[in-house]
Amino acid sequence: MCTTVSEVMTTDPITVAPDTGYKQIAALMARRRISAVPVVDDSGAPIGVVSEADLLARFRDPRPALFAGHHAKDESRKAKALIAEDLMTAPVVTIEAGASLAAAAIRLAKKDVRRLFVVEDAKLVGVVSRRDLLSTFRRPDEEIRGEIERDILADTLWVGPGQASVTVADGVVTLLGRLDNRGAVERAGTLAGEVPGVVDVRNRLDFVWDDDVIRPASLGI
Repeated sequence: MCTTVSEVMTTDPITVAPDTGYKQIAALMARRRISAVPVVDDSGAPIGVVSEADLLARFRDPRPALFAGHHAKDESRKAKALIAEDLMTAPVVTIEAGASLAAAAIRLAKKDVRRLFVVEDAKLVGVVSRRDLLSTFRRPDEEIRGEIERDILADTLWVGPGQASVTVADGVVTLLGRLDNRGAVERAGTLAGEVPGVVDVRNRLDFVWDDDVIRPASLGI
């Protein structure tokens, strides 16, 4: 139910080798209309990324002072670079293909990057961008409602006909009805929130008995 990175990523990403030349990279990025390209080694593992900013370092012509900081020295190196290995920014920010969209969103924010390079068994298998993460919110409300009724209420929680209803408006889910216990109510709300395309969940479900309460009689008191 919870969409993973592998389901929204761009597969078969365009890559370059460490010895790919400056002009080849610039031409490739212009032709394919991309703003960055990953650099992979012989095994297919990503070792860095060359962005438009990396290529433009040549025009900034930085001249660091004798005791310049790391950033200034890095800029100077890129300004003189002729191949991907010297142009690239490393290490590359990656995420596992099986990671959740929430994990990807958190990683994008923490690293302050536009895209994550997706790996599986340490090899590059795709690229996921901010736009890719937002793509799930294009799902129709009716499709979301059907998934919650079928996969969560009927198949997972075994909720009988007439016990609960689901409405979805602009991605906001409202759950109404009465389930057997508090645990089922809480789980229904949690699982509904993980369905791709859901913006918010208003859990209005009631329950017959509170399975969080341990009564003295059950302890033999």
